[in-house]
Amino acid sequence: MSSAILRGSLRSVPANGHAAFIPHIRKLVFEYCDRWPSSTNTRTFLLTQLQPLARQNPHVEIVVRQRNHKEPIVRGFYVNNRDKVIPLNGLEVTGIQKKVTLLLDSSGAKIKSLKRRNVESTTEATRGIWSGLHADRPTL
Repeated sequence: MSSAILRGSLRSVPANGHAAFIPHIRKLVFEYCDRWPSSTNTRTFLLTQLQPLARQNPHVEIVVRQRNHKEPIVRGFYVNNRDKVIPLNGLEVTGIQKKVTLLLDSSGAKIKSLKRRNVESTTEATRGIWSGLHADRPTL
C-alpha cells in the first residue's frame, strides 16, 4: 500500500548553511537624471560598468530608472523586506563601484550599536562580593 505524497511536504525552506548559500540582496535599482550634472558619473558608471556587474551577480535583479530633476541614488532591496538607499551625487565612478559593492555585501539588517550594551550576568559571582572591610588582616 503506497502513501500519498503531499505537496506541502515537498517544499523546502531556503537557509544558509554548509551546503547552500542564499545571497541577502535581491534587487538593485539605479535612479538618475538624464540632464543634471550631478548624474554625470552615474551615467558613466551605468554605460561602462553595469553589464560586468550584472554578469558577476546573476542572482540580483538590476533596474535602471530615470528620475528627472532629482539627485542620483542606488537602492538595494533585501530578502528580509528591508531596503537601503545610498545617494550617488558627488561620487566618482570608482566611488559608485564601492557603494554598489557595499550594498551587494550587506545583509540588509538594521545597524546595531555595540557601544552601550552592558554585560549582565544571570547568576551571582562565584566568590561573592569582596570588601576590604570584611577581609581578615594579613599577619606579617
